[in-house]
Amino acid sequence: MKRVLIPALAAVGLSQVMSPVALAAEAERPRTVAVSGQGEIQAEPDLAYVTLGVESRKPKLEDARADVAKTIDAVLKLTRDLKIDQKLVRATRVNVQPEYNWDNNARERTLLGYFVSRQVEVELRDLEKLGQLLERATDLGVNQLGDPRLDSSKRRDLERQALAKAVEDARANADVVAKAAGASLGAARTISANSGYAPPPMPMARKVMAMEAADASQTYQSGQMTFTGNVQIEYDLVVRNP
Repeated sequence: MKRVLIPALAAVGLSQVMSPVALAAEAERPRTVAVSGQGEIQAEPDLAYVTLGVESRKPKLEDARADVAKTIDAVLKLTRDLKIDQKLVRATRVNVQPEYNWDNNARERTLLGYFVSRQVEVELRDLEKLGQLLERATDLGVNQLGDPRLDSSKRRDLERQALAKAVEDARANADVVAKAAGASLGAARTISANSGYAPPPMPMARKVMAMEAADASQTYQSGQMTFTGNVQIEYDLVVRNP
């Protein structure tokens, strides 16, 4: 029997021949373009979350509790005086911790006293009162003052606006790519999206310069919040006829 040798290149060519089914599948595979888009909206905050804390260390528990209770009561009265809706004011439970000193030589601990703390949490919807609240609370004895967390009551709507701008940006990006490739855009095939916001820098306190003012209240410049939207969209490509 005569042996027939197939050249190596011919063998490779035969292995790469696609079946009719594979060719049909390749022809039917959708042509798409995947792009990303970003959108941004800026707006001023219109509310703040404020935490006013009081801590006291005393040898006797009753003295530490009384010290904290006196200041907390004064802070709660301050919120009423500022006409802050009491449904937006919350006083946390009292935290009590005994404090000890450990003697390594005697292998025993000695009670030093008690640490007592409590907080008042305020959702402030009138930022004009932020300076007064912080300064007067400090004057009353608040010794743990958290940074105000600024926010917007319209945050969800603003994030949605940022998402809409991100979709517009993605569409514009996809249109440029499609035209450069000699095609046009079809329908969106897949979309993924996320949104968020960045609070403004912490408000900077400015002392009112009028020395004759009855109270040296502070005014705060809140700055702008930035709301962002990000999308990834895959569009169908419509190939133009030659």
